[in-house]
This record gives sequence, C-alpha cells and structure tokens, in this order.
Amino acid sequence: MALPTNTYTSFDAIGNREDLSDMIYDVSPIETPFASRIPRTRATATTHEWQTDALDAATSQAYLEGDDATADAAVATTRLSNKTHIFRKVVSVSGTQRAVESAGRADEYEYQVVKRGRELKRNIEKALLGAQNKDDPTATATARVLGGVATYLGTNLHKLTATATVPGNGTGYDGGTGITITTATQLEDPVATVIAQCWNSGGDPAIIMVDSNAKRKLSNLAGIATLYKDVPKMSQGTIVQAADVLVSDFGEHMIVPNRFMPSTNIYFLDMEYFALSELRGMSTVPLAKTGDSDRAMLITELTLEVRSPQSSGQILTTLY
Repeated sequence: MALPTNTYTSFDAIGNREDLSDMIYDVSPIETPFASRIPRTRATATTHEWQTDALDAATSQAYLEGDDATADAAVATTRLSNKTHIFRKVVSVSGTQRAVESAGRADEYEYQVVKRGRELKRNIEKALLGAQNKDDPTATATARVLGGVATYLGTNLHKLTATATVPGNGTGYDGGTGITITTATQLEDPVATVIAQCWNSGGDPAIIMVDSNAKRKLSNLAGIATLYKDVPKMSQGTIVQAADVLVSDFGEHMIVPNRFMPSTNIYFLDMEYFALSELRGMSTVPLAKTGDSDRAMLITELTLEVRSPQSSGQILTTLY
C-alpha cells in the first residue's frame, strides 16, 4: 500500500519527544554467599593473628594401681595470621552532569556511589574465596594482599588432576598423580573423602561452595539423576536435574553455587570457623574539590580469619 501524498510522518517531524524509560536495568549479580554467612570481627593491625589448638588423639588408657602421676606433654597453640587488604572505589561526577535531568536516577553522583559500593562488595567476595597467598610487602610501592580461603585449607585436601596447584600455605593430603574428571561418578569418591577428612578432624562442612560447572557435576552424582517428584492430578510434572543438598555418611551438606568462586576449587566449609576481620569498616569519604566535579572514595580495609583450617577442606580440580 502506497503512502498518501503529503502525509506528514514521524520521519519528517522535528521535535518529537524521546521515549526513554525511567528505569536502569542491571543483571550483574550482587549476591555474596560466603561473606554474607560469616561473622564480623575486629582487626587492630595490618597483620591480624589468631590461635588454634587441638586435643590429643583419644587413646585407651590403663594405669597401674598406686602408680605415680606424671605430667603429660603440653603442646603449644598454633599461631596463624593474615594481612589486611584495602578495597576502594572512587567516584567523580562533573557539576554539569549533576545539574542536567537524567533518566533512571535523580542524581548521577548518588547513583555512582551506590553502584561502586556494590562493586566493592563483589570484589571482597572474590578476594576472600581466592587462591592468592597473603602478601606483606616491605616496600610502599606494593599493596598488601589477604590470603584467600584456598591457602588455608591444606589439611583436608584432594587433588583431582596432576596439574592442580596445591595452595602456598597448604600441606597434607595429596591426590598423587590425580585423575581428570569427565563424569560425575569420578567425583563421588573425592567428595566423600574430603567430607570424611573434615569430620575426622572435628569439623562439620555443612556448606559445599562451588562454581556453576562444579554445581552441575555434583547434581549428576549417582542417586540424584533419577529423582522423581509427586505430581498432583491436572498439574504439570517437574523435571529434576539439580541437587541443593548432598546427604553423606556424616550428615547433610548444602550445595551453594557462587559466581565468584575460583573455577579450580570446590570448598567444603564449616562456616563457624571463618570470620571477616575489619580494620576499617566500609565508609564513603568526600574528596576535596579540585575543579568542577564532586568526588568521593568508598574504602574499607579487612582480612579473612580462618579460625580452624582443619574444620574445612577442598578439592583442587580442573572440571572443564
């Protein structure tokens, strides 16, 4: 159909108002399953230290009647430490931008402060879960780095591949030459092994924290792939392809996917023995004006406290 002659259309018009939604959509994840589950404590120096201890192994004792009492050997506590890590984001918005009318936010400066705060939260979660070693540089040109979870879980540790790197602070169980995991069946024994190791050490690893790929592998463990769910009459059925809870010989373990997990680690965590130690809590500090802009720094300084490394464990693997 032809357009009638001299019909005035939107292509010809000057001055039509724009149609811009007054919403800003952001799919970026902000959940922090690890940091949100552990308690907060106070750090008072850039080197944060704590002590751990353990009871002697249980034995069957029997003594002679009338025997003299001799002192049992005393074992000193173990002193552990981590370094505080400075996290920050800086916001700078021009006076002009704050003055113009913006869609989706009333004030660009306030919007940027909130956005950077969420980014800091994600950065903290990634650092806490990381495999980086703690670093206390002697020169001011190098930043302090906190040691991540992986570097403390060396007692209850299993390697699945020959190339898996044992964390710098980790000692203990070594999976030997390792195996390459291609099926969920191959993952069953290592999972059971690490859980048993944690339990034998006195821990209760109620949380298994994984990335998306490991989550899928765990959901395909034997006994999970053939789940059924009752379906009421006249209702649609549900196909069950995932598992949120793993039941082992030592209890129930919640499988928690975390988008900020290292892809080479599966953590078995007793959350009671972790803490986030803050030297400086999160704050927004206005910065001096040096021109036609408003500036602020969001900053915090904190570290990870692993109160009893033997309570938890990990699998080092390449699942891809």
